[in-house]
Amino acid sequence: MRAKKTPLRKCIVSQEMYDKRDLVRIVRTPEGNVKVDPTGKASGRGAYMVRTMEAFQMAKSKKLLNRALKMEITEEMYLSLEVELQKVVKK
Repeated sequence: MRAKKTPLRKCIVSQEMYDKRDLVRIVRTPEGNVKVDPTGKASGRGAYMVRTMEAFQMAKSKKLLNRALKMEITEEMYLSLEVELQKVVKK
């Protein structure tokens, strides 16, 4: 019996390929909201990054989420994302 193939995704910060389970997905919903998607199945445009606050700070400073999600992300959106991410990041 063949082993199940695990999907790979590219981190928007490091540009490296990782197992999908090792990354966190940030999604722009069809309504235009931006949120953390812990299940990885929410509908909308998604971007993956490593589960660290350092990666999030780098994405914020370089505006990588703006480019990946194809929308302008405000400071308030970044603050709410940071609170949500602290629940799912690796310490």
